[in-house]
Amino acid sequence: MNKTLRALIVDDERLARKDLISLLKTHDRIAVVGEADDVPSAVKAIEKLNPDVIFLDIQMPGDSGFDLLEKTDVEARIIFVTAYDEYAIRAFEVNALDYLLKPVHPERLARALERLELQEKETPTRVRKLDADDRLFLMVGRHFKFLKVKSLLTVTAAGDYSEVLTSDGTKGLTLKSMMEWETRLPPHHFIRIHRSTIINLEAIDRVEEWYNYSFRVYLKGVAEPYVISRRYATRLKDRLG
Repeated sequence: MNKTLRALIVDDERLARKDLISLLKTHDRIAVVGEADDVPSAVKAIEKLNPDVIFLDIQMPGDSGFDLLEKTDVEARIIFVTAYDEYAIRAFEVNALDYLLKPVHPERLARALERLELQEKETPTRVRKLDADDRLFLMVGRHFKFLKVKSLLTVTAAGDYSEVLTSDGTKGLTLKSMMEWETRLPPHHFIRIHRSTIINLEAIDRVEEWYNYSFRVYLKGVAEPYVISRRYATRLKDRLG
């Protein structure tokens, strides 16, 4: 980690924010630049401060921490900090870096920051963009396979891994991160519709309005639709022209 990382703490409990700030003071490469006690104030803080990492509570009055990720463009790494363990699977589905349980133990926080440091070091730079006709040699599940880039229908986050789904129904985990996929996949053929989901534009069958200002995207050959917020739907509409 070569630079000081700017941190935002989002938690409705003032004491919880104070305790976390105290723990973070022992890590000199983390600078807490702001606090928020609910989703609306967090949205404003993110737009103003552009943090590198957000320590995010899940259960708050009104909107939840998950709602925050749908209401604003969040490029920061997300570390959930919560008193409840039942949201862990969903947390990693939205590509969270880590999931800490309250009260936060100093050693557990240190491990989360080590993961943050590793991701910073592994951020792809100056990598070659893939073409749609390129072939990838990937470990998918327990087997290596050659896959054409254009055969990928979706890439979704799965903790430290990502899951690919191809046009012939092949599905499996790979060691590539979502950041690497987004950096390398050809932008004219793929688009991110969620923090945890990238889709092939050629595979789109239709887009339908759904409830609560969201939309559903149906892909050819995929039974279940993907739900996207209005924010991501606007991007998709712009790309489709």
